Amino acid sequence: MNSSDPDNVKWWTQFSVAGTASRCCQQVQSICFQVPALMQTGLTYVISPLISLMEDQVAHLQQANIPAVCINSGMSKHTYNEVMYDIHTGVYKLVYLSPERLLNEWFLRFALKNPPDFVVVDEAHCVSQWGHDFRPSYLKIREFMEKLPKRPMYAAFTATATPRVRQDIVGSLGLADPAVIIRSFDRPNLFFAKKSPADKDRALLDELEKVKGKSGIVYCSTHQNVERCFRLLRQHGYNVARYHAGLSVGERTVAQSAFLSGSVQIIAATSAFGMGIDKSDLTFIIHYNMPQSLEEYYQEAGRAGRNGENARCTLFYSQEDLRVGESLAQQQEKPERALQLLASMWEYCNCDGCLRNHILRYFGETGSQGCGNCSSCCASAWWQQFTNIFRNEPN
Repeated sequence: MNSSDPDNVKWWTQFSVAGTASRCCQQVQSICFQVPALMQTGLTYVISPLISLMEDQVAHLQQANIPAVCINSGMSKHTYNEVMYDIHTGVYKLVYLSPERLLNEWFLRFALKNPPDFVVVDEAHCVSQWGHDFRPSYLKIREFMEKLPKRPMYAAFTATATPRVRQDIVGSLGLADPAVIIRSFDRPNLFFAKKSPADKDRALLDELEKVKGKSGIVYCSTHQNVERCFRLLRQHGYNVARYHAGLSVGERTVAQSAFLSGSVQIIAATSAFGMGIDKSDLTFIIHYNMPQSLEEYYQEAGRAGRNGENARCTLFYSQEDLRVGESLAQQQEKPERALQLLASMWEYCNCDGCLRNHILRYFGETGSQGCGNCSSCCASAWWQQFTNIFRNEPN
């Protein structure tokens, strides 16, 4: 695409992407804005919520000899000044920064003198109070855009947004009549299962027997449950690491590196682990506890099977999970919103029909009558076969 073509400029000026292709990984989503950024003569700001996510994307770009840099709070004053000078002199094409950075008066003065040609909002669901990772600082992005001397091209990207969240993205970011591009949320290679076992530890070990020798993540809702699963799996001979905010930065870094390199096959973790992790060979995701929302669940489950191979996504849930979820929701700034998101997750846990179709409907997409690749559909097929035997009917 020629960025100087008026039709192309109009097309790229403002648009929002919600949803990704069935085999999409974080790097594929990133390409959707990295390629247009490289077609511009000037600078692109990429606004992202996590340092780890920004650093991962910048590392991939630098490996491809693309001039990109991440501005973060961990920089020394000397390094920060050097980077800002290099941005000013045109060394970099893409600059990754957090939404909080936009509130800094010094940075705003810098941006007014060095205005971007393109502004990208990554993980745009964070701007919505109905999104599962709401960040109040995302609401300041629109104010930042309005202060720029000239409105640049403007885009927003997310892989998990319901119709309501998509409306919030457009309104809160001030996207004027955007082209909303939505790819299917369906991931046909993922097998979805849900269980409410009396003994989660036993169920976890049974589930891991089905994927023995494969790589995957066991998600837990608390530090204590991460430690519990970590000890349990080590006792049964599994090569496992752990990751949660109660560990030191060094411990978390070592665990993440070991998992990504393949020297550790399984990692027990809270939701703090995963965003920006590009590991295509994940064969399973097990949720030891029920997440706080269906968006959170689908984002985490969707980290499996990104290489297009078959993968299992298993959810354990219980009344205790619901009680813990309600307690956490009450601690949020807007508990009513958090409780409604939790209710959507509990509804999924208790649905009787096709799990895939339930997820697709939640994200505003119509599914088929039955996917044939989830625990509900397989149970229905088995029951039909069983009853046909007694009726002397063909399968």
